[in-house]
Amino acid sequence: MCFSPQADLIGGAVIGAIGVDAIHHVHRQPSHIAIASLPLLLAAHQVDEAFVWLGLQGHVPHGVEHVALWIYLLIAFVVLPLFVPLAVLAFEPTRRRKWLMTPFVAIGTVVASVLLAALIRGPVGVELRPYHLAYSVKLSDGLPLGCLYVVAVCGALLLSGSRPVVVFGVVNLIAIAIIAQLTFDGFASVWCGWAAISSGAIALQMRLKGHRHQRPVAFT
Repeated sequence: MCFSPQADLIGGAVIGAIGVDAIHHVHRQPSHIAIASLPLLLAAHQVDEAFVWLGLQGHVPHGVEHVALWIYLLIAFVVLPLFVPLAVLAFEPTRRRKWLMTPFVAIGTVVASVLLAALIRGPVGVELRPYHLAYSVKLSDGLPLGCLYVVAVCGALLLSGSRPVVVFGVVNLIAIAIIAQLTFDGFASVWCGWAAISSGAIALQMRLKGHRHQRPVAFT
């Protein structure tokens, strides 16, 4: 995320608390658990990045930084492109909507597999910038793969039958376009930070909406 390890830690703690609350209020709807847990995953992602920051600044051992770097890249490049469409697929109530999600799951699987191979093949690295971290992974077809990543993650969100999930997809699609213009080497760090914040906002909206629906109706 931008700014500092402190921003990652505070943001991760706040978003994580929202995620815990969202999970607590979907226990009667198992199909919602995966998408409600997305803020928890992204919050953990931000907390993990704080240790990458701290390692680059010399505050924690290099071994801790190295492990945190790999965790961060595995979540960003392998887990998210597969987890998001699968979570939306599980969330959708109708068979037709689930079928609409299937291509995005397939695309996410391909993207995650190619990126995992690239991570294993290496080299991977990270550099400290004034307001973000610059992650590097050697990719021969970075632009097409990046486009497929966006299709897998945002496409499933945009075709959801839930308005909050669609809003989540729209704001992240807009954010991708803006962040790509502002920074190239910091894209992974900045976008994942924004995705964490927006997922927390959407989870809070869904939780409040569900709470309103659970209120007893008064008959007169």
